[in-house]
Amino acid sequence: MVCMDLVIKHGTVATASGGAVLDVGVQDGRIVQLGGNMSAPQQIDAEGMFVLPGGVDPHVHLTPPRTGPGLDSWSDNFEIGTRAALAGGVTTVGNMSFPRKGETMSQGLDRDIEDSNNNSLTDFFHHPVLLDPDATALEEIPELASAGHPSIKIFLSFKRFDRNVDDFLRAMRVAAQADSVVLLHCEDAALMGCCGELVREAGLNSHRHYPETRPVVAERIATERAVGFCEISGAATYIVHLSSQAALEVCRAGRARGLPLYVETRPIYLHLDRSRFDEPDGAKYAGAPPLREQYDRDALWAGVVDGAVSTVATDHAPWTLEQKLDPTLGPAELRQGMAELETSLPMLWSLGVATKKISLNRFVEVISTNPAKLFGMYPQKGCIAPGSDADLVVLDPTEKRIIDGSQMHSAAGYSPYDGWEVEGWPKFTLSRGEIVAEGSSVDAALGRGKLVPRRPFERP
Repeated sequence: MVCMDLVIKHGTVATASGGAVLDVGVQDGRIVQLGGNMSAPQQIDAEGMFVLPGGVDPHVHLTPPRTGPGLDSWSDNFEIGTRAALAGGVTTVGNMSFPRKGETMSQGLDRDIEDSNNNSLTDFFHHPVLLDPDATALEEIPELASAGHPSIKIFLSFKRFDRNVDDFLRAMRVAAQADSVVLLHCEDAALMGCCGELVREAGLNSHRHYPETRPVVAERIATERAVGFCEISGAATYIVHLSSQAALEVCRAGRARGLPLYVETRPIYLHLDRSRFDEPDGAKYAGAPPLREQYDRDALWAGVVDGAVSTVATDHAPWTLEQKLDPTLGPAELRQGMAELETSLPMLWSLGVATKKISLNRFVEVISTNPAKLFGMYPQKGCIAPGSDADLVVLDPTEKRIIDGSQMHSAAGYSPYDGWEVEGWPKFTLSRGEIVAEGSSVDAALGRGKLVPRRPFERP
């Protein structure tokens, strides 16, 4: 009999390629054995439950509060956000690292790494955000990739993109040579500016008109440009938070031509639609892009099923309800983002796996395996195999809870799914072999999370 630190017994071990009832042996923070005769001083009986690789959410915004006149900040810092993540079965997060005015990407990244080293409860990585594609920034891209940060984020939704489009395209070519992934926010800045102005001129002041300020056509046109940039540059291109059928069809066509093009969608685009803005407090549902129509939801679910959608990630960027419902804000000015780290996996399980809309293996792919592969962490993350980090979720498919955001870990104080009954929740969450959450109770030391060293991009 082999002695381990911890053994998970009798659970159905699920991966992207299959599933079987196996015991999982953990030693020194890693998985060392699947099946066989093992003993351990610490054991988890997972009979009737599923043992999943920990969630890898490659798109979050966790920042310390900003103070000063005119400054605003999301509600969740690294401590709060990663606590919510562990309660929801997410063990690795990818944060967007924005350089401040006067900082290079490297300087902003160093600042964010220090913050996450001190405060993160989960393992983490950062995507440097490219705001100014000058010569210094272009030199940084291969240096960052060599240092274990092979990704950059670009916003087509910022006006500076159109002013410097040739330099941003040059940056994508540099990223391709460095085997670095380029994340693109695809909404056309000029179109959104015009649409926002039209809404204001028409005197449409209600939050109900928010979708009109960021219409589908703005997403579709920006996505068409992104696919063109991918084709010309050769860069692995990751479209973040895609929300519409029209934009997904553009990506399908690009993928059919063999382009290294990958699509992320968010839980809100799978579970909610535009009708939510008709509610009196509908401003709380504002995200970028906005919620779309039912047929867009259907198209995105189809993409999750057939592989056109590579990942489901939260874009966790919450505000308090008071901030979201600020009556001084017009439709084009609503604060975008909400808390989803604690609910993302249970919601996708309940509305996807439990309803047989998606398979167990496809669930594992989109919430763990694919993001780990795309961002250079596989097989350390994203799978259950000997040698992998023991980032594990023991999920009870029979547990039902009514979502109440006021009782969850995010400082937002509400959830877009308040009142929903969800079936299938993490019973235990393990990070590198340590039980860090039991049910919704999190017991993890501040700063225990580690920066994940990443390898250059390889096609999954």
